[in-house]
Amino acid sequence: MIIFRYLTREILITMSAVAGVLLLVIMGSRFIRYFTNAAEGDIPASILGTLMLYHLPGFLELILPLAFFLGILLAYGQLYLNSEITVLVACGISPNRLLQVTMLPTLLVTVLVASCSLWLTSSGARHNEILLEEQQSRLDFSSLAPGRFQEFGDGRTAYIEGLNDKQTRMQEVFISERQRREDDTPQTVVTRARSGYQTVDKETGSRFLVLAEGERYSVEPGLAQAERLEFDTYAVRLSRATEMSELDDAEYATTAELIASDDPEAQAQLQWRISLPLMVPILTLLALPLSKVNPRQGRFAKLLPAIFLHISYLSLLLAALDAIGRGALSATIGMWPIHLGYLVLGWWLARRSQLGGMR
Repeated sequence: MIIFRYLTREILITMSAVAGVLLLVIMGSRFIRYFTNAAEGDIPASILGTLMLYHLPGFLELILPLAFFLGILLAYGQLYLNSEITVLVACGISPNRLLQVTMLPTLLVTVLVASCSLWLTSSGARHNEILLEEQQSRLDFSSLAPGRFQEFGDGRTAYIEGLNDKQTRMQEVFISERQRREDDTPQTVVTRARSGYQTVDKETGSRFLVLAEGERYSVEPGLAQAERLEFDTYAVRLSRATEMSELDDAEYATTAELIASDDPEAQAQLQWRISLPLMVPILTLLALPLSKVNPRQGRFAKLLPAIFLHISYLSLLLAALDAIGRGALSATIGMWPIHLGYLVLGWWLARRSQLGGMR
């Protein structure tokens, strides 16, 4: 029991360190992308945390198998360098027993990856897509930066000098938009107002921008004439009430919906979701013999070949995902030969390691 706790702790600590570094890099890259969009006014900064949170399962389902694979390699590699594996063998710990001990943390990681791939990732992706679509379908004051010209749909460009303390009313508003006259000729309409606020018609559900104390000009570059309209209150319709578009992509479907569907893309996505947790025990079988290193070589001697092995495994699965989705590969065959091939490779490496001795 003491040996089991010791080995499990070494694997999980190393895996957590690797996963933390990888997660920081990947989430940092995605956060920078969203932060750039927020700085440009495409999305409000207030939803950045929510977007990143719902992206987390999608990151973890890819990071955890690799982190666990490297965790076994580094943890057991250190045990070989310190001759601790030699001591364990002398105490009667066989290769099969070592594999059994490793299988409990393997089961834990498999359950975590399965929870992400079969449930949390699709739910989070769907939530983010709906959230972004809602932001694109309406003008949100939190996404408008005072002192900047920003586009907000339908060819409109807006500029505001500032917002009040409650972020509910705009001050010194400028709006430029392209419209067409009754004879279908284009014109540029420029509207300036002292203030403005948003409102929604309860009957129709349409969203309006209500401007107060301003002028509206209809001009056409190159012509020496313009139409001018002064107003106390003027409402600009920003969007009509529309239903949220259906998210039919297999990426957003639940696992139950994928099982019930015969569509090639749905079958490809289903096999991909099953493949991610299935990778974990197969990678464990591969990692055990690869972690055996000579003290003169160092613990990182087999790390690079092992990483290339993982990359090849994942690349073949991605290629199969694309082929099944396009109908070029039968879903009946699917990704299973790839898993079988690497399972046989892991069994062969483990058998070869046992014949050569754990020491």
